Amino acid sequence: MSDLLRLATAGSVDDGKSTLVGRLLYDTKSVLADTLDAVHRASADRGLATPDLSLLVDGLRSEREQGITIDVAYRYFATPKRSFVLADTPGHVQYTRNTVTGASTAQLGVLLVDARKGVVEQTRRHAAVLALLGVPRLVLAVNKIDLVGFDQPTFARIAKEFTAHATALGYAEDAVVEIPVSALAGDNVVERSDRTPWYTGPTLLEHLETVPVEPDPHDAPFRFPVQYVIRPRTPEHPDYRGYAGLVAAGTVRVGDEVAVLPNGLRSTVTGIDTADGPLDEAAAGQSVTLLLEHDLDISRGDLIAAAAVPPTVTDELDATVCWLSEKPLAPGARVLVKHGTRTVQAMVTELRTRFDEQRLASTDAPASLALNEIGQVAVRTAEPIPVDDYTRNRRTGSFLVIDAADGSTLAAGLVGAPLPVLDGIDNDAADGHALVSPGP
Repeated sequence: MSDLLRLATAGSVDDGKSTLVGRLLYDTKSVLADTLDAVHRASADRGLATPDLSLLVDGLRSEREQGITIDVAYRYFATPKRSFVLADTPGHVQYTRNTVTGASTAQLGVLLVDARKGVVEQTRRHAAVLALLGVPRLVLAVNKIDLVGFDQPTFARIAKEFTAHATALGYAEDAVVEIPVSALAGDNVVERSDRTPWYTGPTLLEHLETVPVEPDPHDAPFRFPVQYVIRPRTPEHPDYRGYAGLVAAGTVRVGDEVAVLPNGLRSTVTGIDTADGPLDEAAAGQSVTLLLEHDLDISRGDLIAAAAVPPTVTDELDATVCWLSEKPLAPGARVLVKHGTRTVQAMVTELRTRFDEQRLASTDAPASLALNEIGQVAVRTAEPIPVDDYTRNRRTGSFLVIDAADGSTLAAGLVGAPLPVLDGIDNDAADGHALVSPGP
Protein backbone atom coordinates (compact mmCIF):
# COMPACT_ATOMS: atom_id res chain seq x y z
CA MET A 1 0.00 0.00 0.00
CA SER A 2 1.44 3.40 -0.97
CA ASP A 3 1.96 6.09 1.66
CA LEU A 4 1.01 9.75 1.41
CA LEU A 5 3.16 12.83 0.80
CA ARG A 6 1.78 16.33 1.24
CA LEU A 7 3.72 18.93 -0.73
CA ALA A 8 3.38 22.58 -1.67
CA THR A 9 4.81 24.53 -4.59
CA ALA A 10 5.98 28.11 -4.24
CA GLY A 11 8.05 30.59 -6.19
CA SER A 12 8.03 33.99 -7.81
CA VAL A 13 5.67 35.18 -10.52
CA ASP A 14 6.00 33.43 -13.90
CA ASP A 15 8.43 30.82 -12.63
CA GLY A 16 6.11 28.15 -14.02
CA LYS A 17 4.59 26.59 -10.91
CA SER A 18 1.21 25.82 -12.45
CA THR A 19 2.83 24.45 -15.60
CA LEU A 20 5.03 22.18 -13.49
CA VAL A 21 2.03 20.87 -11.55
CA GLY A 22 0.14 20.41 -14.79
CA ARG A 23 3.11 18.50 -16.22
CA LEU A 24 3.18 16.20 -13.18
CA LEU A 25 -0.54 15.49 -13.55
CA TYR A 26 -0.27 15.04 -17.33
CA ASP A 27 2.77 12.78 -17.37
CA THR A 28 1.49 10.59 -14.50
CA LYS A 29 -1.81 10.18 -16.38
CA SER A 30 -3.74 11.75 -13.51
CA VAL A 31 -5.99 13.89 -15.72
CA LEU A 32 -9.49 12.85 -16.79
CA ALA A 33 -10.07 12.69 -20.52
CA ASP A 34 -12.78 15.37 -20.56
CA THR A 35 -10.57 17.74 -18.54
CA LEU A 36 -7.69 17.20 -20.94
CA ASP A 37 -9.99 17.81 -23.91
CA ALA A 38 -11.09 21.10 -22.36
CA VAL A 39 -7.45 22.16 -21.92
CA HIS A 40 -6.69 21.30 -25.54
CA ARG A 41 -9.65 23.38 -26.71
CA ALA A 42 -8.77 26.36 -24.53
CA SER A 43 -5.15 26.22 -25.69
CA ALA A 44 -6.19 26.04 -29.34
CA ASP A 45 -8.48 29.05 -28.84
CA ARG A 46 -5.41 30.98 -27.68
CA GLY A 47 -3.51 29.96 -30.80
CA LEU A 48 -1.15 27.63 -28.95
CA ALA A 49 0.34 24.67 -30.78
CA THR A 50 0.70 22.61 -27.58
CA PRO A 51 -1.62 22.34 -24.57
CA ASP A 52 -1.15 24.93 -21.82
CA LEU A 53 -0.77 22.56 -18.87
CA SER A 54 -1.14 25.40 -16.34
CA LEU A 55 -4.86 25.38 -17.15
CA LEU A 56 -5.08 22.06 -15.31
CA VAL A 57 -4.40 23.98 -12.10
CA ASP A 58 -5.52 27.59 -12.51
CA GLY A 59 -9.23 27.04 -12.10
CA LEU A 60 -10.54 30.53 -11.29
CA ARG A 61 -11.66 32.66 -14.22
CA SER A 62 -9.52 35.56 -13.01
CA GLU A 63 -6.53 33.22 -12.90
CA ARG A 64 -7.06 32.04 -16.46
CA GLU A 65 -7.56 35.57 -17.75
CA GLN A 66 -4.48 37.00 -16.03
CA GLY A 67 -2.29 33.93 -16.42
CA ILE A 68 -1.43 33.90 -12.71
CA THR A 69 -2.26 31.80 -9.67
CA ILE A 70 -4.35 33.59 -7.03
CA ASP A 71 -5.91 30.92 -4.85
CA VAL A 72 -4.36 27.74 -3.44
CA ALA A 73 -5.15 24.91 -5.86
CA TYR A 74 -5.12 21.44 -4.31
CA ARG A 75 -4.52 18.49 -6.59
CA TYR A 76 -4.47 14.79 -5.81
CA PHE A 77 -2.58 12.18 -7.78
CA ALA A 78 -0.90 8.84 -7.22
CA THR A 79 1.72 6.52 -8.60
CA PRO A 80 2.24 2.85 -7.73
CA LYS A 81 4.75 3.96 -5.09
CA ARG A 82 2.97 6.83 -3.31
CA SER A 83 -0.09 9.07 -3.15
CA PHE A 84 0.23 12.86 -3.20
CA VAL A 85 -1.69 15.89 -2.02
CA LEU A 86 -0.23 18.93 -3.78
CA ALA A 87 -0.96 22.57 -2.97
CA ASP A 88 -0.07 24.97 -5.80
CA THR A 89 0.38 28.35 -4.10
CA PRO A 90 0.53 31.87 -5.60
CA GLY A 91 3.74 33.68 -6.46
CA HIS A 92 2.56 37.28 -6.12
CA VAL A 93 3.66 39.09 -2.97
CA GLN A 94 0.09 40.14 -2.16
CA TYR A 95 -0.97 36.48 -2.05
CA THR A 96 1.68 35.36 0.45
CA ARG A 97 -1.11 34.56 2.89
CA ASN A 98 -2.25 31.82 0.52
CA THR A 99 1.28 30.45 0.42
CA VAL A 100 1.17 30.23 4.21
CA THR A 101 -2.13 28.35 3.97
CA GLY A 102 -0.89 25.89 1.36
CA ALA A 103 2.39 25.20 3.16
CA SER A 104 0.91 24.86 6.65
CA THR A 105 0.38 21.09 6.31
CA ALA A 106 3.16 20.31 3.82
CA GLN A 107 5.86 17.73 4.45
CA LEU A 108 7.91 19.00 1.51
CA GLY A 109 8.15 22.29 -0.34
CA VAL A 110 8.96 22.60 -4.05
CA LEU A 111 10.40 26.05 -4.74
CA LEU A 112 10.73 27.12 -8.37
CA VAL A 113 13.14 29.64 -9.82
CA ASP A 114 13.51 30.80 -13.40
CA ALA A 115 16.95 29.70 -14.62
CA ARG A 116 17.34 33.09 -16.33
CA LYS A 117 16.70 35.04 -13.10
CA GLY A 118 18.01 32.77 -10.37
CA VAL A 119 17.20 33.27 -6.69
CA VAL A 120 15.14 36.43 -6.20
CA GLU A 121 13.53 38.24 -3.28
CA GLN A 122 10.34 36.18 -3.35
CA THR A 123 12.37 32.95 -3.43
CA ARG A 124 14.08 33.91 -0.19
CA ARG A 125 10.79 35.02 1.34
CA HIS A 126 9.09 31.72 0.50
CA ALA A 127 12.05 29.73 1.83
CA ALA A 128 11.81 31.64 5.12
CA VAL A 129 8.06 31.03 5.34
CA LEU A 130 8.53 27.29 4.70
CA ALA A 131 11.26 27.16 7.34
CA LEU A 132 9.09 29.05 9.80
CA LEU A 133 6.16 26.69 9.22
CA GLY A 134 8.38 23.71 9.89
CA VAL A 135 8.27 22.19 6.40
CA PRO A 136 11.11 19.69 6.85
CA ARG A 137 12.37 19.24 3.27
CA LEU A 138 12.85 21.43 0.20
CA VAL A 139 13.28 20.87 -3.52
CA LEU A 140 14.64 23.67 -5.68
CA ALA A 141 13.34 23.19 -9.21
CA VAL A 142 15.47 25.33 -11.51
CA ASN A 143 12.84 25.71 -14.21
CA LYS A 144 13.15 26.85 -17.83
CA ILE A 145 16.61 25.30 -17.98
CA ASP A 146 16.03 24.97 -21.73
CA LEU A 147 16.00 28.78 -22.03
CA VAL A 148 19.61 28.95 -20.84
CA GLY A 149 20.75 26.19 -23.19
CA PHE A 150 20.80 23.54 -20.45
CA ASP A 151 23.87 25.28 -19.07
CA GLN A 152 25.42 23.40 -16.14
CA PRO A 153 27.34 26.39 -14.64
CA THR A 154 24.10 28.40 -14.50
CA PHE A 155 22.37 25.59 -12.62
CA ALA A 156 25.34 25.10 -10.28
CA ARG A 157 25.48 28.79 -9.40
CA ILE A 158 21.77 28.96 -8.57
CA ALA A 159 21.87 25.71 -6.59
CA LYS A 160 24.85 26.90 -4.53
CA GLU A 161 23.23 30.22 -3.67
CA PHE A 162 19.92 28.66 -2.68
CA THR A 163 21.51 25.90 -0.61
CA ALA A 164 23.50 28.48 1.34
CA HIS A 165 20.34 30.43 2.09
CA ALA A 166 18.36 27.32 3.06
CA THR A 167 21.06 25.98 5.38
CA ALA A 168 21.26 29.41 7.02
CA LEU A 169 17.53 29.08 7.70
CA GLY A 170 18.22 25.84 9.55
CA TYR A 171 17.87 23.18 6.86
CA ALA A 172 20.39 20.35 6.76
CA GLU A 173 22.15 20.06 3.42
CA ASP A 174 20.67 16.60 2.80
CA ALA A 175 17.16 18.08 3.27
CA VAL A 176 17.59 20.30 0.20
CA VAL A 177 17.66 18.87 -3.33
CA GLU A 178 18.18 20.88 -6.54
CA ILE A 179 16.84 19.62 -9.89
CA PRO A 180 17.14 21.25 -13.35
CA VAL A 181 13.76 21.04 -15.11
CA SER A 182 11.75 22.33 -18.02
CA ALA A 183 8.10 22.16 -16.99
CA LEU A 184 6.99 23.14 -20.49
CA ALA A 185 8.98 20.42 -22.28
CA GLY A 186 8.98 17.88 -19.46
CA ASP A 187 12.74 17.61 -18.91
CA ASN A 188 13.52 15.88 -15.57
CA VAL A 189 9.96 16.25 -14.28
CA VAL A 190 8.73 12.68 -14.73
CA GLU A 191 11.11 11.43 -17.43
CA ARG A 192 14.88 11.88 -17.31
CA SER A 193 16.20 14.31 -19.92
CA ASP A 194 19.03 13.41 -22.27
CA ARG A 195 19.63 17.15 -22.67
CA THR A 196 21.16 17.38 -19.16
CA PRO A 197 23.74 14.57 -19.25
CA TRP A 198 25.69 16.40 -16.56
CA TYR A 199 22.84 15.92 -14.06
CA THR A 200 22.89 12.52 -12.36
CA GLY A 201 20.30 13.06 -9.63
CA PRO A 202 16.66 11.98 -9.58
CA THR A 203 13.84 13.42 -11.64
CA LEU A 204 11.33 15.43 -9.66
CA LEU A 205 8.84 12.56 -9.53
CA GLU A 206 11.53 10.05 -8.56
CA HIS A 207 12.48 12.27 -5.64
CA LEU A 208 8.85 12.76 -4.59
CA GLU A 209 8.32 9.00 -4.66
CA THR A 210 11.34 8.20 -2.49
CA VAL A 211 11.87 11.16 -0.13
CA PRO A 212 11.40 10.12 3.52
CA VAL A 213 8.07 11.28 4.94
CA GLU A 214 8.14 12.91 8.36
CA PRO A 215 5.93 11.43 11.10
CA ASP A 216 2.32 12.51 10.70
CA PRO A 217 0.14 13.97 13.47
CA HIS A 218 -1.02 10.45 14.43
CA ASP A 219 2.22 10.23 16.42
CA ALA A 220 1.52 13.42 18.38
CA PRO A 221 -0.45 13.54 21.64
CA PHE A 222 -4.21 13.38 21.17
CA ARG A 223 -5.90 16.74 20.51
CA PHE A 224 -9.59 17.25 19.70
CA PRO A 225 -11.11 20.76 19.39
CA VAL A 226 -14.84 20.53 20.09
CA GLN A 227 -16.90 21.91 17.21
CA TYR A 228 -20.39 21.03 18.36
CA VAL A 229 -22.21 19.43 21.29
CA ILE A 230 -24.81 16.89 20.17
CA ARG A 231 -27.87 16.45 22.40
CA PRO A 232 -30.75 14.99 20.35
CA ARG A 233 -33.16 14.66 23.34
CA THR A 234 -35.21 12.05 21.53
CA PRO A 235 -37.10 9.13 23.11
CA GLU A 236 -34.52 6.77 21.59
CA HIS A 237 -31.58 8.77 23.03
CA PRO A 238 -32.85 10.68 26.05
CA ASP A 239 -29.44 11.02 27.72
CA TYR A 240 -27.14 11.18 24.68
CA ARG A 241 -24.42 13.82 24.90
CA GLY A 242 -21.68 13.71 22.29
CA TYR A 243 -18.86 16.04 21.36
CA ALA A 244 -18.33 16.34 17.62
CA GLY A 245 -15.21 17.53 15.83
CA LEU A 246 -12.12 16.63 13.85
CA VAL A 247 -9.23 14.82 15.49
CA ALA A 248 -6.45 17.39 15.08
CA ALA A 249 -3.59 15.21 16.25
CA GLY A 250 -2.87 11.85 17.78
CA THR A 251 -5.10 8.85 18.33
CA VAL A 252 -7.93 8.27 20.81
CA ARG A 253 -9.30 4.93 21.93
CA VAL A 254 -12.28 3.83 23.97
CA GLY A 255 -11.12 3.68 27.57
CA ASP A 256 -8.56 6.49 27.26
CA GLU A 257 -8.41 9.10 30.01
CA VAL A 258 -8.74 12.62 28.65
CA ALA A 259 -8.58 16.17 29.96
CA VAL A 260 -11.07 18.86 28.96
CA LEU A 261 -9.37 22.21 28.60
CA PRO A 262 -9.12 25.00 29.58
CA ASN A 263 -11.07 24.00 32.72
CA GLY A 264 -8.87 20.93 33.36
CA LEU A 265 -11.64 18.45 34.18
CA ARG A 266 -10.94 14.79 33.46
CA SER A 267 -13.01 11.90 32.17
CA THR A 268 -12.79 8.65 30.22
CA VAL A 269 -13.81 8.02 26.61
CA THR A 270 -16.71 5.55 26.60
CA GLY A 271 -17.57 5.67 22.90
CA ILE A 272 -16.51 6.96 19.50
CA ASP A 273 -19.40 7.49 17.09
CA THR A 274 -19.35 8.21 13.35
CA ALA A 275 -21.93 8.41 10.58
CA ASP A 276 -20.90 4.87 9.61
CA GLY A 277 -21.15 3.43 13.10
CA PRO A 278 -19.08 3.23 16.29
CA LEU A 279 -15.29 2.85 16.34
CA ASP A 280 -12.82 1.49 18.88
CA GLU A 281 -10.30 4.21 17.98
CA ALA A 282 -9.93 7.32 15.81
CA ALA A 283 -6.85 9.09 14.46
CA ALA A 284 -5.88 12.52 13.16
CA GLY A 285 -8.00 13.64 10.23
CA GLN A 286 -11.14 11.70 11.22
CA SER A 287 -14.42 13.45 12.05
CA VAL A 288 -16.01 11.74 15.03
CA THR A 289 -18.26 12.24 18.03
CA LEU A 290 -16.77 11.41 21.41
CA LEU A 291 -18.79 10.11 24.35
CA LEU A 292 -17.41 10.63 27.86
CA GLU A 293 -18.08 8.87 31.13
CA HIS A 294 -18.92 12.03 33.09
CA ASP A 295 -21.53 14.70 32.40
CA LEU A 296 -19.20 17.70 32.10
CA ASP A 297 -19.78 21.31 31.08
CA ILE A 298 -18.20 21.19 27.61
CA SER A 299 -18.95 23.57 24.76
CA ARG A 300 -17.64 24.60 21.36
CA GLY A 301 -14.09 25.90 21.65
CA ASP A 302 -13.02 23.52 24.39
CA LEU A 303 -10.18 21.09 23.70
CA ILE A 304 -10.28 17.41 24.65
CA ALA A 305 -6.70 16.16 25.01
CA ALA A 306 -4.66 13.22 26.25
CA ALA A 307 -4.69 13.49 30.04
CA ALA A 308 -1.13 12.19 30.32
CA VAL A 309 0.30 14.78 27.91
CA PRO A 310 -1.91 17.88 28.05
CA PRO A 311 -1.14 21.19 26.34
CA THR A 312 -0.26 24.31 28.30
CA VAL A 313 -3.18 26.49 29.37
CA THR A 314 -2.12 30.14 29.28
CA ASP A 315 -3.23 33.69 28.52
CA GLU A 316 0.30 34.82 27.59
CA LEU A 317 1.60 33.72 24.18
CA ASP A 318 5.17 34.09 22.97
CA ALA A 319 4.70 33.63 19.24
CA THR A 320 6.08 34.21 15.79
CA VAL A 321 3.70 35.80 13.30
CA CYS A 322 3.71 36.35 9.56
CA TRP A 323 1.83 39.62 9.12
CA LEU A 324 -0.61 39.37 6.20
CA SER A 325 -2.40 42.72 6.28
CA GLU A 326 -1.63 45.99 4.53
CA LYS A 327 -2.43 47.71 7.83
CA PRO A 328 0.79 47.56 9.93
CA LEU A 329 0.86 45.87 13.31
CA ALA A 330 1.85 48.09 16.24
CA PRO A 331 2.17 47.29 19.96
CA GLY A 332 -1.14 47.59 21.79
CA ALA A 333 -3.23 46.38 18.85
CA ARG A 334 -6.50 44.79 19.94
CA VAL A 335 -7.34 41.73 17.88
CA LEU A 336 -9.08 38.37 17.96
CA VAL A 337 -7.12 35.14 18.26
CA LYS A 338 -8.66 32.04 16.67
CA HIS A 339 -7.12 28.86 18.04
CA GLY A 340 -8.76 25.63 16.97
CA THR A 341 -12.48 26.19 17.38
CA ARG A 342 -12.09 28.89 20.06
CA THR A 343 -11.95 32.62 19.29
CA VAL A 344 -10.96 35.04 22.06
CA GLN A 345 -10.20 38.73 22.38
CA ALA A 346 -6.52 39.56 22.66
CA MET A 347 -3.91 42.31 22.65
CA VAL A 348 -0.48 42.32 21.04
CA THR A 349 1.45 43.69 23.98
CA GLU A 350 4.96 43.71 22.52
CA LEU A 351 6.84 43.45 19.23
CA ARG A 352 10.09 41.77 20.21
CA THR A 353 11.93 41.25 16.94
CA ARG A 354 11.43 41.65 13.21
CA PHE A 355 13.13 39.11 10.96
CA ASP A 356 14.69 40.15 7.64
CA GLU A 357 14.30 37.03 5.52
CA GLN A 358 16.48 38.53 2.78
CA ARG A 359 19.61 39.06 4.89
CA LEU A 360 18.73 36.62 7.68
CA ALA A 361 19.09 39.21 10.42
CA SER A 362 16.74 40.56 13.08
CA THR A 363 15.80 43.96 14.47
CA ASP A 364 14.95 44.24 18.17
CA ALA A 365 11.82 46.06 19.35
CA PRO A 366 10.59 47.23 15.93
CA ALA A 367 7.99 49.97 15.83
CA SER A 368 5.72 47.89 13.59
CA LEU A 369 5.35 44.89 11.29
CA ALA A 370 4.32 45.58 7.70
CA LEU A 371 2.73 43.33 5.07
CA ASN A 372 4.53 39.96 4.75
CA GLU A 373 7.00 40.77 7.53
CA ILE A 374 7.83 38.11 10.10
CA GLY A 375 8.39 38.86 13.75
CA GLN A 376 8.25 37.61 17.31
CA VAL A 377 5.50 39.08 19.45
CA ALA A 378 3.89 38.80 22.87
CA VAL A 379 0.12 38.33 22.92
CA ARG A 380 -2.20 38.49 25.94
CA THR A 381 -5.56 36.75 25.54
CA ALA A 382 -8.69 37.70 27.47
CA GLU A 383 -9.25 34.03 28.37
CA PRO A 384 -6.75 31.20 28.88
CA ILE A 385 -6.37 28.88 25.89
CA PRO A 386 -4.72 25.43 25.67
CA VAL A 387 -1.71 25.54 23.31
CA ASP A 388 1.27 23.44 22.33
CA ASP A 389 4.62 24.67 21.09
CA TYR A 390 4.44 24.71 17.29
CA THR A 391 7.64 22.71 16.96
CA ARG A 392 5.99 19.86 18.89
CA ASN A 393 2.47 20.01 17.48
CA ARG A 394 1.70 22.06 14.36
CA ARG A 395 -2.08 21.67 14.73
CA THR A 396 -2.47 23.07 18.24
CA GLY A 397 0.61 25.30 18.11
CA SER A 398 -0.81 27.56 15.41
CA PHE A 399 -3.43 30.30 15.46
CA LEU A 400 -4.89 33.10 13.38
CA VAL A 401 -4.94 36.79 14.24
CA ILE A 402 -8.23 38.34 13.10
CA ASP A 403 -9.44 41.92 12.78
CA ALA A 404 -12.29 42.34 15.27
CA ALA A 405 -13.87 45.05 13.12
CA ASP A 406 -14.32 43.21 9.82
CA GLY A 407 -13.29 39.61 10.46
CA SER A 408 -10.37 39.67 8.01
CA THR A 409 -7.26 37.59 8.67
CA LEU A 410 -4.35 39.72 9.84
CA ALA A 411 -1.66 37.16 10.58
CA ALA A 412 -0.73 33.51 10.92
CA GLY A 413 0.78 32.84 14.34
CA LEU A 414 2.97 30.05 15.68
CA VAL A 415 3.41 29.49 19.41
CA GLY A 416 7.12 29.55 20.19
CA ALA A 417 8.75 28.85 16.78
CA PRO A 418 12.05 30.71 17.26
CA LEU A 419 13.25 32.73 14.29
CA PRO A 420 16.45 31.68 12.51
CA VAL A 421 19.26 34.23 12.68
CA LEU A 422 22.73 34.03 11.12
CA ASP A 423 25.65 36.41 11.28
CA GLY A 424 27.78 37.05 8.23
CA ILE A 425 25.16 38.09 5.67
CA ASP A 426 26.32 40.62 3.10
CA ASN A 427 24.28 42.37 0.45
CA ASP A 428 25.62 42.43 -3.08
CA ALA A 429 24.44 45.79 -4.38
CA ALA A 430 25.30 44.82 -7.93
CA ASP A 431 22.57 42.23 -8.32
CA GLY A 432 20.52 42.68 -5.16
CA HIS A 433 21.13 39.11 -3.96
CA ALA A 434 21.85 38.29 -0.35
CA LEU A 435 25.10 36.33 -0.28
CA VAL A 436 25.58 33.97 2.64
CA SER A 437 29.07 33.67 3.99
CA PRO A 438 30.02 31.02 6.55
CA GLY A 439 29.44 31.95 10.15
CA PRO A 440 32.30 32.19 12.59
